Amino acid sequence: MEERYWDELLFAAIKGYAERTGKSSCELSLGNEEEIFRFADENGFKIYHFKKKETLPRVNKVLGFLKSIYFENLLDVGSGRGVFLFPFLEGFPYIEVTSVDILDKRVEMLSDIKNGGIERLNVVKADICTQPFPDKSFDVITLLEVLEHIPDVKKAIKSAVKMAKKYIVVSVPSKEDNNPEHIHLLTKNLLTEYFNECGVTKLHFDGVNGHLLMIATIEGE
Repeated sequence: MEERYWDELLFAAIKGYAERTGKSSCELSLGNEEEIFRFADENGFKIYHFKKKETLPRVNKVLGFLKSIYFENLLDVGSGRGVFLFPFLEGFPYIEVTSVDILDKRVEMLSDIKNGGIERLNVVKADICTQPFPDKSFDVITLLEVLEHIPDVKKAIKSAVKMAKKYIVVSVPSKEDNNPEHIHLLTKNLLTEYFNECGVTKLHFDGVNGHLLMIATIEGE
């Protein structure tokens, strides 16, 4: 099977990387895969992050929900390798999205994408628990495979509720696993308790392939 890539994002990332490292990319153009791959190989740029794989069922569920609502901007917390962010950027080309991550290498990669031409992507290194943006800054906040990693889950949820205008979308593992970075198993009852404590009571739960999905509607919507 021929390998496919997130072409526009890969091209932008390479342009941003070249600008950041002072390497010349003036010969490159979108669609010229041979030259793009040669540049990546010669300059140690890792293209595997941009390999297009089948979108995960839990991500498809979230994208399907987002297609059913009206919103103008979105905050994606813990964008990581782009499992959700990349298909979102392709599927919602007119929505401004802000990505927050605490890892330098993730922030660097996503910043290259922005600086290489994806101007509607804003990238910030920040901890969600510090509430890095003012109240009611974003129509939608996505917390996808994030909360199970955060020591102070309640603080993270409280910050998200303050920053959200309309919806918060959550996905977490629904059963124990062997990932040592997963420090919580967040059940429907626990998520309900934590969101209710923040004054959010309109919650819709779903599940798919070992993951619990939740959509919280902020009061007034």
